Amino acid sequence: MATFRKALKSKQRNHHERAQLGSRNFLGLLEKKKDYKLRANDYHKKQNLLSALRRKAMEKNPDEFYYKMISSKLEDGVHRANREAWDVEVTEEQRKMMRTQDLKYVEMRRLADAKKIERMKGELHLLDAKGKQENQHTFFVDSKREVQDFSLAERLNTVPELVGRAYNRPTLETLRTKIIKGPTDNYSLQKLARQRAHQYTVLTQRIERERKLYVIGQKIQSRREIQEKTKRVKMSSETKEAAAVYKYEAKRKR
Repeated sequence: MATFRKALKSKQRNHHERAQLGSRNFLGLLEKKKDYKLRANDYHKKQNLLSALRRKAMEKNPDEFYYKMISSKLEDGVHRANREAWDVEVTEEQRKMMRTQDLKYVEMRRLADAKKIERMKGELHLLDAKGKQENQHTFFVDSKREVQDFSLAERLNTVPELVGRAYNRPTLETLRTKIIKGPTDNYSLQKLARQRAHQYTVLTQRIERERKLYVIGQKIQSRREIQEKTKRVKMSSETKEAAAVYKYEAKRKR
């Protein structure tokens, strides 16, 4: 049986559809069967969709009602939600609850970022972060001659190459007696420096995001307090960096 199938395959030839005749080249490419199938499938898909829409329109209940009939309107052939209708459906108590939930969510995200910031600060120690306050180390000498002959590397008991470091500055005795652990070649040191700079960039971005979340929380809290029927005086307007400040009338607590 297998030999018979092989014999049949050996005599089979690939079917090639003819190309466009030379005298009909001005009509373009000759449509092949695969092109016809694509065109036919697209046509039947559109016809089936039109039939389904006609059936849905015929079977529609004339007394059908849903709320979007009154909460949306047609503008330039596009349905758009009517915000006024939505505002009417929300009560004052519901609006307060929504703002309370928003405030809790913002505060939760801010506290999560604050914890991550503290953890990153503990890992990085802000060793060589840009913008931080530079340390000042004052050395006292007895005479002006000592000032002229003063050597910072000799005073710190280290090599001149490590004087500029604010961290990990071993002494000469440590360098002589201990074995240096970790990478020492320039490529590895530069790679570690790039990784440390990237971590500082991430830390800066998290600090900025935590500050923005704090401002958003203050604005939500301020707008929530405005809803209370309490006499108040506006001390400062709301800005991008701070919420509005109000001075409220003092009330005696009973």
